[in-house]
Amino acid sequence: MDNLTPQQRKKNMRHIKAKDTNIEILLRRELWHRGYRYRKNYNELAGKPDIVLTKYKIVIFCDGEFFHGKDWKVLKPKLEHSNNSEYWISKISRNIKHDNDVNKALLCCGWTVIRFWGDNIKNDLAGCIKVIEETIYDMKMLSD
Repeated sequence: MDNLTPQQRKKNMRHIKAKDTNIEILLRRELWHRGYRYRKNYNELAGKPDIVLTKYKIVIFCDGEFFHGKDWKVLKPKLEHSNNSEYWISKISRNIKHDNDVNKALLCCGWTVIRFWGDNIKNDLAGCIKVIEETIYDMKMLSD
């Protein structure tokens, strides 16, 4: 059972951002500062990636831990004992499946997919940038 009324829950959910989240902005700023140009929330590709480096055919997703099911084997049992557990387990399971389907679709079209958890971006931005730059380097080597 949800602690909030349907109107309160709707208001809460309406304020959860789908684009231009803090983690996306943090990563984009650093990429821009390093001279990488990108498209954001590119709706011409499956999953509408958060960041797309079209020059290198690289897509980047900045995933929130809860909604995308980080450590799902640990989180799921905790949710089973929470309010509205059926809703959240179903929703997050669908999100995980959707993310996997998007990854497969993009890979089949020749794109390289990178996914970062929000905490990784916040706590190790340099490490995330390193992953992206190494991927760019690998893409350059493949095209030579």
